[in-house]
Amino acid sequence: MSGLRSPLRDYSPSTPREASEAIVRNFLLHAFPVRTTKRALAWITTGWLGTLTLALFLILCATGGFLLFVYVPSVESAYASILDLEHMVRFGSWLRGTHRAAAHLMVISVVLHLARVFLTGAYKREGLPGATRPLNWLVGIVLLVMTLGLSFTGYLLPWDQLAFWAVTVGTRIAASVPVVGGGLRDLLLGGEAVGPAALTRFYALHCFVLPAITIALTAYHLWRIRKDGGLAASDRVADAAMARAEAVPPSPGKSYTLLGTTRGEGVGSVSAAPLLTAESVMALPNLVRRVGVASLVALVLSSVIGLVSAAPLEPPADPSRTPNPAKAPWYFLWLQELVSDLTFRIGGFAVDGSLVGGVLLPGLLVGLLAAWPWLDKSPREAAGVWFHRTRRRQTTVFLGVMAAIVVLTLVGSLCRGPYWAWVWPWEARTPAPTWL
Repeated sequence: MSGLRSPLRDYSPSTPREASEAIVRNFLLHAFPVRTTKRALAWITTGWLGTLTLALFLILCATGGFLLFVYVPSVESAYASILDLEHMVRFGSWLRGTHRAAAHLMVISVVLHLARVFLTGAYKREGLPGATRPLNWLVGIVLLVMTLGLSFTGYLLPWDQLAFWAVTVGTRIAASVPVVGGGLRDLLLGGEAVGPAALTRFYALHCFVLPAITIALTAYHLWRIRKDGGLAASDRVADAAMARAEAVPPSPGKSYTLLGTTRGEGVGSVSAAPLLTAESVMALPNLVRRVGVASLVALVLSSVIGLVSAAPLEPPADPSRTPNPAKAPWYFLWLQELVSDLTFRIGGFAVDGSLVGGVLLPGLLVGLLAAWPWLDKSPREAAGVWFHRTRRRQTTVFLGVMAAIVVLTLVGSLCRGPYWAWVWPWEARTPAPTWL
């Protein structure tokens, strides 16, 4: 039993020394720092959105691993295997619903996490010597793209009408990209239309390629946070401790000269370490406990949603029966709405909405996000602070863009009927929206 008690004791240390040693010797705890600031532990500082996202990704990996035992990645058997999962496998419907709920929640949490980093200016602060937070911001943007890619590639796997036509619409938007659009569509679909090759490629991307890239980037993202000195909010605590230490006046003492000693002011230096220690706590159990709570929230939330809201399953995919309207997955609906709104004619001049709304505007937004750490000229003390007064203009613009995306998503989901005509949410429509 002594071999079992040792790892369990790591999670309930009785002294600070045991807590420090547990972080060093325990494989799972080694990812945590020995100490962390009280400000970084506050729920309002980050909302723990990064932890929620990681927990949701692990839930997806776990539930997806079970689904692999039942799913058959072929056009002839994919739909039947989903039916077997829903009606023949014990807890199969709940398992699929939980997987779907976690996928949607992960998209939302990644977007909110990126918004939190932007609104607090945590992407631009240089922490420890050699810190490269702007680089980690770029990694975060790539992880957002990976998350959307994981959700999009998984959308096709049930091989029902909803999945087939949602992917068809999504790949048509991708095909509108100048120069590389056709090649990108062929790479995803293995041809010009959704078919057996597309299902095989989406299965490989969803189950192996994209998860492997996401795991590698996530590991680097977390390691980079540690190398950069933790959160920007912790940097502010360190700066405040250093400022208080430097503000301490030199203490009276002896000054040594060639002829002896004389009374005067000594050099007097005060270390900031004790002040910083007073503002921090041991990571174990404080940080570990909060990570556990956030992970439990993610598990309960996705499980409850999967239990009360079953994953939709429409009739088998039929390329000859086009639904009206055919809608992209909900996280791409704002792009589909942009494409529709920006397609119009002025006299003899036609504006291509697929190019402007599907490529140019989204590309401009992603480019600005990637470059913003170098464009943001707010002062050093603005980093790690919600809605700092010096960042009021860029905060307003960012929130305006986010609000516009949400509104376009809701319009595309709830207010578009046959032929993409406007209908109010309470009016009858065919089919009813099933976007979440």
